[in-house]
Amino acid sequence: MNAFIDFIMGPMVWVAFLIFILGLIFKIIIIIKDVNARESYVYSYLSLKYSLRSILAWLIPFFPQSTKQSPVFYSISYIFHLLLFIVPIFLMSHIVLINEAFQISWIALDDGLADILTVVVILALVFFAFRRKMVPEVKYLTSFKDYVLILIVALPFITGFLAYHQFFFYRQMVIAHVISGEIMLILIPFSRFSHMVVAPLTRAYTGSEFGNVRHAKDW
Repeated sequence: MNAFIDFIMGPMVWVAFLIFILGLIFKIIIIIKDVNARESYVYSYLSLKYSLRSILAWLIPFFPQSTKQSPVFYSISYIFHLLLFIVPIFLMSHIVLINEAFQISWIALDDGLADILTVVVILALVFFAFRRKMVPEVKYLTSFKDYVLILIVALPFITGFLAYHQFFFYRQMVIAHVISGEIMLILIPFSRFSHMVVAPLTRAYTGSEFGNVRHAKDW
């Protein structure tokens, strides 16, 4: 049992990160190969200027017209995606571990603030699950896998919150936190989570088409 825990806490962390990074690289290569095979004409109008213009426009809250049609969902989604990166990256305990491994560190979130933001992420995921059940057009497109993906994202935050506060089974919560985080990292390149890299590429494609071909804005 101890050997398993040592593996989960040590080598498996690096394996998860390696699969995550190489998987995303592989995903990008596949996308590029697919474009070359089917839509190579894209390169004739692909523009860094219009790509960045589109990406930046869609990063500004409520700047695109379509986001104003569902203000509640968009607000929660925007905050969720922002915190999904901010909380793990700027969490003190994570920074300490990285500093021990690579001797680098950066500013950390106050523990109290990190606690609040973690709860916000969990509540946002509850909202997404509830929305998939209650909104007819979303429910129609929802499968069991969508709920599983929501759970996979929620578990690292839930177990991390419980482990930090040591409500019960502290050691087990820490192990569950590490394992759930590793599972999420491993699945990112091979699931809908990969939109973290696909979305900017899609936005670059759309922005270039609208800017160079249609001479219009895509927001």
